[in-house]
Amino acid sequence: MTDARQPPLIMVTNDDGILAPGIQSLADSLQSLGEVVVVAPDRERSAAGHSMTLHQPVRADQIAENRFAVDGTPTDCVNLAIHGLLPYRPTLVVSGINRGSNLADDITYSGTVAAAMEAMLMQVPALAVSLEIVSDRVADYSIAAHHAYVVARQILEHGLPPDTFLNLNVPHGKPKGVRITRQGKRLYDNKIERKQDPRGRTYYWLGGNLLDFNRQKECDCGAIADGYVSLTPLHLDLTNYKSVQHLSGWELDS
Repeated sequence: MTDARQPPLIMVTNDDGILAPGIQSLADSLQSLGEVVVVAPDRERSAAGHSMTLHQPVRADQIAENRFAVDGTPTDCVNLAIHGLLPYRPTLVVSGINRGSNLADDITYSGTVAAAMEAMLMQVPALAVSLEIVSDRVADYSIAAHHAYVVARQILEHGLPPDTFLNLNVPHGKPKGVRITRQGKRLYDNKIERKQDPRGRTYYWLGGNLLDFNRQKECDCGAIADGYVSLTPLHLDLTNYKSVQHLSGWELDS
C-alpha cells in the first residue's frame, strides 16, 4: 500500500543496461503511478543471476534527472538504490522490460528476475517484466509496457502476499489474454560448442538450444506458446517439501 503523505516511489531497473529500449518504455509507462527513478547497469548484464559485487567498489553515475547508471549487477542496483541512492524507501521495484522471455528454469539465470527477487528480500513489492522476442521481427515493447503498468497499478492498490514477487512474461504480437501461471520446465540439448581462436587456443560457447518444454497444465511456457501473457507469483523458498519424508528415512546419525 502507498503512503498518502508522499507519492509512490517506483524504482526501475533491468539487466540489459540503462540504454536498452525496454527500460525506457517501462519507465515511461509507469510515470502516471508515481515518481519513477531508474537505477540500472551501465551495460548489459544478462544472465547475471542473483550475483552481487563484493570484492570491488560499485559506482553510480547520475546521467540525467532520476537516472543512475551503475557499474554492477542488477542485484547491486537494487541494493544500492534502496540503501543509498533513493530519497526514501521505494514503494515498488519493477525490473525490465527484458529482451526475451524469462520462463521456467531460465529464471534462475535471469538478472531481470534476480533484481525483483532482491527487492522482495528487502520487503519491497517487486515485479519482473520480459518480452518474447522473435528474431526476424523488430521488438515492440509497448504492449509489454502496458501490461507492466496494469500489474504495477494492482500491486500498488492491493499489495502482495509476504515473500512473493511477480514474474510477468508477454508474448510477441497481440496477446489473447492473461493467465495466472506456475513455473514450467524447459528442455535444452545442453550442447557446448568447442572452437579454436586464430591463435589456436580452445574456447567454448555455453548454453544449449531450446528443444521444447514440458506441457504441464497452467505453466508459464504453455501460456506464452498459446499467445497469452503469463503472470507467475514466485518466492525464494527452494525447499523440496516432497523429499523431506524421503530423507527422514536415511541413517544420518551413524
